Amino acid sequence: MTAELVRGQNHPLSEVRLQIRISAGRPIVAAATLADENGRVASPEWVVHPGAPVLPGLEVSRQAAADHRLEVDLGVMPGEVHRVSVLLALPAGVGPTRFGALAAPFVAIAGPDGTELAGYTVTGLDAESAVVALEFYRRQGAWKVRAVGQGYAGGLAELFADQALPQARHLADTVEEAVVLGVARSVPAPTPHAADGDRFNRTTALAQQSSQAHPDRGAPHPASLDASGAPTASGAGEQPSASASGPVDYSHPGRRSAAPPPPAPPAPPAAPGQPAPPVAGDATGWSMDERLYNQVWGMFEDLARTTAAYRGAVDFADSRREKELDQVLSDPRSRIGGQGDAAREAARARHAHLVDQARAVLERDLAQLAAESDVVEPALPPAYARWDNPVWHGYRVPMEIPMAVRLGDLRLPESGDLRIPMLVRLPLDRGLWIDSGRPGLLDGPYGDEGGSYADEGERRRPAMDIAVAHAARLLAVYPPGEFDVHVIDPAGSGAQSLAPLVQTGVLGHPPAVGAAGVADVLGRLTRRVDLLQMAVRGGAADALPPGVDPSAQLLVVNDFPHGFDDRAVTQLRYLADEGPAVGLHLMMVADREDAAAYGPLLDPLWHSLLRLTPVADDHLADPWVGHAWTYEPPLVPSGSQVLQQVLGQVATARREWNR
Repeated sequence: MTAELVRGQNHPLSEVRLQIRISAGRPIVAAATLADENGRVASPEWVVHPGAPVLPGLEVSRQAAADHRLEVDLGVMPGEVHRVSVLLALPAGVGPTRFGALAAPFVAIAGPDGTELAGYTVTGLDAESAVVALEFYRRQGAWKVRAVGQGYAGGLAELFADQALPQARHLADTVEEAVVLGVARSVPAPTPHAADGDRFNRTTALAQQSSQAHPDRGAPHPASLDASGAPTASGAGEQPSASASGPVDYSHPGRRSAAPPPPAPPAPPAAPGQPAPPVAGDATGWSMDERLYNQVWGMFEDLARTTAAYRGAVDFADSRREKELDQVLSDPRSRIGGQGDAAREAARARHAHLVDQARAVLERDLAQLAAESDVVEPALPPAYARWDNPVWHGYRVPMEIPMAVRLGDLRLPESGDLRIPMLVRLPLDRGLWIDSGRPGLLDGPYGDEGGSYADEGERRRPAMDIAVAHAARLLAVYPPGEFDVHVIDPAGSGAQSLAPLVQTGVLGHPPAVGAAGVADVLGRLTRRVDLLQMAVRGGAADALPPGVDPSAQLLVVNDFPHGFDDRAVTQLRYLADEGPAVGLHLMMVADREDAAAYGPLLDPLWHSLLRLTPVADDHLADPWVGHAWTYEPPLVPSGSQVLQQVLGQVATARREWNR
């Protein structure tokens, strides 16, 4: 149970490896100090801040952000360290100058598995620009946390001086300089999508910051993702919004070492006057996979930010031009004649100059992101890689579940050929819906214009092909015995697409066909969910009856609602609602219009699934800056046997596991 702390309250800690999650609503700076038993900070080396973000057992972000996630390991603190204070400060020259102008910051303390242990809302602040939010202190060999909430109107300089830190003013200036250097990549709070008419007011500040990709970016901003780790997906007619399930937990469930992460690989020396060349894995993390994951989402943020800056600059230039032209037209003396023509030409020239400047910054940032993508893509492990990546030729069945899996690529209209991998955390938080309908979406084979399909089943085949590719990837990235796939194909229309799964023998049961097959699969899975829920609630997970598989499960349903009666629809809704809590997820391959007869009854089902398409489509939206992202599915190269080869190894490993 989470303890809600008030100012001055302390709380015992059951863990020494902790995550500290900070939410402030506006970009703030996070730092920390290490102190002795008297509360004295011995030297600037005992301060962790954006300019010096790492000490053994402690790491903070290199930039100002609306949300922070600090990693703390109290178990590796030196013996002379008795207090660890978490500091918050407002960046100088950016936004409000006092905490009283902001919503009260919230600080949550969580264990290594993401379970929240305590929370504290830092209230009562007014003119203060820096605050000691929390203090971890050692008492009789055990660590506790205290909600402090002590603010300082004099900022970090006054705070550091109060902790008896030598050269407090100089260190505060150093922190401010580091923040200024990182202001172009500071992360704003997520904002709702604004109308085109006022968007430039919201994004002009980003444009003025000349946002640019940076190789030293920190961990990705959780507010830009939903609970699954993917951008928020909006269904047909739905307004995209942030998920209510909270920020993404980036901690790796398989961490076993209490040691701090090894340093990122060094970048090759840069030529004079040139930016350092990008390096794969140049992000925070406890393993190479985690670094690559964080780096990919850092690239996503950089692309979102630089595009927002460009669009904001263009909107601003358009607004300024219209205002200047209105002023010309409002004056009868300059409305006609040479004076008016000159004023209009000057307004257009200034507009073109502003747009050209914004475009130059965008192209610079895109070039740097493209260079980073060129080194990151070849370094991705199979779970993150495209099907045409050579890493699949050396594929071996893994022994551990990876952090995430790739479900496709994301791009923006301004990004050209640049694609950002769409990585979704594992285990999945929500199921998938592969949209096989949408009139006009599939006008030809895999969306090619001018093509046609022989029948309705053939028209919907691309959706089933993508579903099989997703299922195959999930089977390939899970260890043997930890993931299983069930398939319902009532009319048998997906037989051709399902051939790789069936022929290689990776399915525990053949695809269910007909109404009887639908009822059998849904009945078995409903019973499994019931038993697992009872076992979990009763604390008797080891007392499951024989034959109940506790591993993660995926149910692929093709051509819904064909073959489903009212009882089957009710069971499917039950699995969608209750299955994820015990590791069962749906993958629906369906056209929502086919189920229109059920009316709003199935709306919760569609809303619970992440909607994907078998062809490129701009239906994904992030709640951070409101961009509409184009999703591109992970197509298997034409004529490639990579799917069959990978599934063959998976089937062999499964047989050996089941012996």
